[in-house]
Amino acid sequence: MTYTIGVDYGTDSVRALVVNTQTGEEMGTHVYNYPRWKESKFCDPSKNQFRQHPLDYLEGLEVSIREALNNCPSGVAENVVGISVDTTGSTPVAVNREGVPLALTVGFEENPNAMFVLWKDHTAIREADEINELARSWGGEDFTKFEGGIYSSEWFWAKVLHLLREDAEVREQAWSWVEHCDWIPAILVGNSDPLKLKRSRCAAGHKAMWHESFDGLPQEEFLMKLDPVLSGLKERLFSETYTCDVKVGELSEEWARKLGLSTSVSVGAGAFDAHLGALGAEIEPYYMSKVMGTSTCDMLIAPMEEVGDNLVRGICGQVDGSIVPGMVGLEAGQSAFGDIYAWFSKVLMWPLENVVTNLEGVNDSTKETIRKETEERMIAALSEAAEKISPDETSLLALDWMNGRRTPDANQNLKGAIMGLTLGSDAPRIFRALVESTAFGAKMIVDRFVDEGVRIDGIIALGGVAKKSPLVMQIVADVINKPIKVASSEQAVALGSAMAAAVVAGVHNTIPEAQAAMGGGFETEYHPNSSMVSVYADLYDRYKRFGQFVEKETGR
Repeated sequence: MTYTIGVDYGTDSVRALVVNTQTGEEMGTHVYNYPRWKESKFCDPSKNQFRQHPLDYLEGLEVSIREALNNCPSGVAENVVGISVDTTGSTPVAVNREGVPLALTVGFEENPNAMFVLWKDHTAIREADEINELARSWGGEDFTKFEGGIYSSEWFWAKVLHLLREDAEVREQAWSWVEHCDWIPAILVGNSDPLKLKRSRCAAGHKAMWHESFDGLPQEEFLMKLDPVLSGLKERLFSETYTCDVKVGELSEEWARKLGLSTSVSVGAGAFDAHLGALGAEIEPYYMSKVMGTSTCDMLIAPMEEVGDNLVRGICGQVDGSIVPGMVGLEAGQSAFGDIYAWFSKVLMWPLENVVTNLEGVNDSTKETIRKETEERMIAALSEAAEKISPDETSLLALDWMNGRRTPDANQNLKGAIMGLTLGSDAPRIFRALVESTAFGAKMIVDRFVDEGVRIDGIIALGGVAKKSPLVMQIVADVINKPIKVASSEQAVALGSAMAAAVVAGVHNTIPEAQAAMGGGFETEYHPNSSMVSVYADLYDRYKRFGQFVEKETGR
């Protein structure tokens, strides 16, 4: 028996999963919560600034893998043959000539601009707008055309440009920039030289305007027109990219010692979490894989010869081999999904955190018990009450743009909205309207693919919301009017990384072979309720009209 390790870096934590490469049995796992992130260090939500310290990543890498191996039966560690890593993205960082993030160098330890810029950081809205305007007007190639035609503030170039403009010290010391999913494999093999480390195809193609027909990244002339501060940077980045089945190298002596593994362990090229999550959920051509968590990432694969030159407008890009090598990978998603439910729960928690905690005659232990148990039960209680409400009995309608809109047609200037409020609009009714808004946003993505000539034969769901919320899943099935299969694995994303590692290590020849051997199947399937489909069809039309009005009146 041989085993691989999938390392999944999420928004709040990193998970390591040890998997049997022959059977897919999950042998051991461990989750490490980022301590600095948990304390909200280096973040400013009022400015949409979300930064993560590289020490959170490094500490989490060591602890999560060691503890996952400790949870395995004896003999497993000695037979680990591969490790692959997935991360959020685009999550770039400024590095020095040796590839060390500036936050790990003297003088930058507490500087948020020297840290990884998390995927949901939207401080670069102005820069994204400038990229979009220039791409259409400069007279040369439109470098956004394989990115859905609209560049987002969540992506590589917008974030890099914003930080170079904002922070003179970072601008002076930043020799290059590296994505999180590229940096971790480089660390594991002991070679973080920005010119030598292998760059992820999915990160570069979907977020950095890389394409083979461009001979790599956008032309120097385009970048100079965007801002002279980018002068020469392209030469310090990359031209080649690598799919997730490519071996980066072998585990360095340092990391083999830290993890208790052999230096013969193969390390694979990194990729984004949604892309490898699609592998773990056993994606197949024309089945949309929806990673449903704080946000959503919607992945689709199709044969290159069938997609051809058809460019789908307003998505997050289409890139050869970005998900499954040999297939074109198409990505879309919503900037907020579960985050919207969490936001509403936080709003309702305000009295408990600011009024109850100050009550006299109640001891601190009781106050904390009330606060904690209420917080833990809030979403479940709201869901139970909301399930009893018929959507045609309320005038409420919401827009799911609390964190801007990712697809279709990225616009991070947009904000969420609720209409139809009355004196009878209680918390469960508002909560249901918010859930329905996220389902309508999901249908907008499905409709865009279909309208652009890419069929969708079915939906595969994974992630926390898919596993934990039958109410949300049933509403999404009713709105989209398609069955939704939910992947069995609790850690489908980490499982996808372990599958990729099995190919990198030579245990399986291709990704589909690894999926067939290691896949966990599906635990349940949600079918559309025919009586609700027509109701939601009418509400969906209202949602689209409401969105058009809000975008016209508030968008820039």
